[in-house]
Amino acid sequence: MESKEALAALSALAQETRLAIFRRLVKAGPKGETAGMIAATLGIPAPTLSFHLKELEHAGLIGQHRESRNVIYAAQYGGMRALLDFLMRDCCGGRPEICAFEAPTECC
Repeated sequence: MESKEALAALSALAQETRLAIFRRLVKAGPKGETAGMIAATLGIPAPTLSFHLKELEHAGLIGQHRESRNVIYAAQYGGMRALLDFLMRDCCGGRPEICAFEAPTECC
């Protein structure tokens, strides 16, 4: 990840609604959730949700896939890992193993 992509991801997460959506999708795990489930749980109107989902997807933090007639949104753990790696790249004077982040492998 380069600075431009990191700024897009950080910018996407620097908004209260998008941060709540992303955290919800991380909690949902790889199975994800439909837009309707996200909207109902977080109390976000459909047009507003659509805008925020598009911003998170553009930043590489979430993705979508179709199951029958439903569109399922899920966190893209690789996008978040890339952002964390970018932020921690020069950690601890060139010894990133000291502060390495390990996500649980069973969910990601």
